[in-house]
Amino acid sequence: MGKTRDNPYYYSFAEYCKNVFGRRLYRVALDAGFTCPHRDPGTGEGGCIFCSDAGSGEFSLDFHGQELTMDDIESVLGTRAKREGKPGDYIAYFQSFTNTFAPVNELRHLYEPALANDLFAGISLATRPDCMGEGVIGLLSELKGRYPHKFIWVELGLQTVHEKTALFINRGYSLNVFEKCVNDLEQIRIPVIVHVIVGLPGETPEMVFRTIEYLNDLKISGIKIHLLHIIRGTRLHEIYEAQERNGSRALEGEPLVRPLGFDKYTDTVCGCLERLSPEIVVHRLTGDCDKDSLVAPLWSLEKGKVINAIRHKMKERR
Repeated sequence: MGKTRDNPYYYSFAEYCKNVFGRRLYRVALDAGFTCPHRDPGTGEGGCIFCSDAGSGEFSLDFHGQELTMDDIESVLGTRAKREGKPGDYIAYFQSFTNTFAPVNELRHLYEPALANDLFAGISLATRPDCMGEGVIGLLSELKGRYPHKFIWVELGLQTVHEKTALFINRGYSLNVFEKCVNDLEQIRIPVIVHVIVGLPGETPEMVFRTIEYLNDLKISGIKIHLLHIIRGTRLHEIYEAQERNGSRALEGEPLVRPLGFDKYTDTVCGCLERLSPEIVVHRLTGDCDKDSLVAPLWSLEKGKVINAIRHKMKERR
């Protein structure tokens, strides 16, 4: 299934939901109390340099396997989503940190209640490819068989295909690990959604386009495109401040950390969409960040303006 007439510029998530489910679906971000093995102080790794202590879970609902209700949905999505949605119109999005980093039995006690809840059409698991061992793959395969009327998606944070950038941002795994994970999930027919960051230090638009072309060659279902946020308290923030004190010059061995401008970001995203396979669903065109935590770029707080600019530019470029 490719581009549709409702949106000729890219295959949007809204269009995908309309085509597959016949209705809009709403993501309900869940924080199940996971951490990340890459942030373990004992390893000295410290996690990805752009990741905050919230682990992308600033706007999430605490979940430990309890029965969620429409009132819980309203508490995180607002009254509009509750008013327009009904049971079956929501996605249980396990968002914060690495949502497969736990013993399999613990994962079962989290995933199964969400799949069994009539509120949810399915679950989406944000995780790392190096935390998708045989036990997790087996569990997902089992649950897929037990809940055939529900979907299970896995979201992987690739960010970039370029190993030099991956080393600088401290991603912590190689492309071979990512590719194996995608192949393992494809074998059990679990769709994969890949996260990519635009604006990583040292990367040109052409480098970002190479990441997109790489993903076109894999059997992935969807993509989430994010802007690099410099978030207070992260290692990236420390590097940025140190370079600012150094006269906006990179220190030895580091690329220059410079927040993208509005036009550079929107132009680069348009280039990504022009190159992206029409079969891949675009779940996100930019990311969210809490305004009190965001250091730069501040223009990204106007998310609607960013999305509208991308759509307008895509129309002009056709």
